[in-house]
Amino acid sequence: MQLTIETIAFLAAVAFLAGTIDALAGGGGLLTLPAMMAAGVPPVAALATNKLQSTIGTSSAFFTFWRAGHVDLRQFAIPAIAAFAGSALGATVVQHVSSTFLTALMPVLLIAMGLYFLLAPPMQQVDRHARVGRLGITLIVAAIGFYDGFFGPGTGSFLTLALVALAGLGLVRAIANTKLLNLSTNVAGLLAMIAGGHVLWQLGAVMALGNVAGNQLGARLAIRFGGTGVRPLLVILSAALTAKLLADPANPIWQLF
Repeated sequence: MQLTIETIAFLAAVAFLAGTIDALAGGGGLLTLPAMMAAGVPPVAALATNKLQSTIGTSSAFFTFWRAGHVDLRQFAIPAIAAFAGSALGATVVQHVSSTFLTALMPVLLIAMGLYFLLAPPMQQVDRHARVGRLGITLIVAAIGFYDGFFGPGTGSFLTLALVALAGLGLVRAIANTKLLNLSTNVAGLLAMIAGGHVLWQLGAVMALGNVAGNQLGARLAIRFGGTGVRPLLVILSAALTAKLLADPANPIWQLF
């Protein structure tokens, strides 16, 4: 499909902002997915291209956290493999779902994710006693991985919340190890989408540049200040982009009423 230079530049700017927010608190897909769909990108292609730019951006953030010594590869290697498997399954399933159904479903899921970010309680900054063991965390991140492969937005926040609330990690350590798990889910989802031939490579590459820059900024802000304070901005921007999708009278969701 053909997009104007102005549209591509807008999507790259959205990817930069999404990358910054994603490195801080997760949820960058709440901005990039509706932005691409509002620009006319079909749902599965939007999911696939989002996986490309998100994979590259998350890789950048992961290495920043890893170099700073916040990633525990030994503790989270097995959960990362489970997350990979879950995401590969989810990305395979979504490619067999009707595009009309996905177009109607996307705004509903985006609104649900926005409400989650608005209402979820703040996370703890310090490490605490873990409530579940490695097996429990592995199963939980596998389920989150399936969600990421199928849809995606909010995955980073769900993983961070699981690591804080259930694995007992402080916020910065949780965000850092979330990057390992999220990188695993992104790579799996991307490979499945590449196999299905749905990635828009040129758009994804341009958005990836913006996403990498945003992730580098966000990772450094998270290491220095923690990941608090960005949720209201994420909710507002996501709501505006979702409203743009719903404003289209041709959206299949309106055929239900």
